[in-house]
Amino acid sequence: MFTQLKNIDTAFQHIKRFSLFLILACVVISGFAVYTSFDMVKSVQGKIYILANGKALEAFSAERKDNVAVEARDHINMFHHWFFTLDPDEKVIQSNMGKALNLADETARRNYENLKEQGYYNNIISANISQEIMIDSIQLDISEYPYHFRCFATQKLIRSSSAVSRKLVTQGWLRNVSRSDNNPHGFLIQKWETLLNQDVGTNTSGQ
Repeated sequence: MFTQLKNIDTAFQHIKRFSLFLILACVVISGFAVYTSFDMVKSVQGKIYILANGKALEAFSAERKDNVAVEARDHINMFHHWFFTLDPDEKVIQSNMGKALNLADETARRNYENLKEQGYYNNIISANISQEIMIDSIQLDISEYPYHFRCFATQKLIRSSSAVSRKLVTQGWLRNVSRSDNNPHGFLIQKWETLLNQDVGTNTSGQ
């Protein structure tokens, strides 16, 4: 009889240990399932789909701090592109300047007004000159706010008989503003100034 009771007690201990193990396994599996579900929901919420030309393109959302340098450089690039890309057409010049001045403060407008008073844009139109710019590099310091930058670029003034190349260096600071259709990056260039703008060569072929 004692042997039978001992066997019952042993069996009970086995069942107890198995039950505890089963409960622990259920808790671990349930916790893992909940964690995985939350992770999947977070991942899905970070995806958006953009419809372009009849095709659904997948995009991923990200915190602004993760893309500050990329967005800032593109903002600087676009400002210089609109400000220095000119054709001998008054409407084109006004359109490009309007886009550029949306990205900067009054220092850029002051530069524009000074060039206008000097007859720079009238000379572009009367001499049928096209002006292009290529950004060589952008130095950006995002360790301190507002963010300081220095832009190195090459300008090209194209006439019918020749093309003049100029080396351009500008600098300024970036501060955060609200995003808009006219300013999608949400930055504003301030204290913008030209450090260097000099001819470096002439191509008589006009190309």
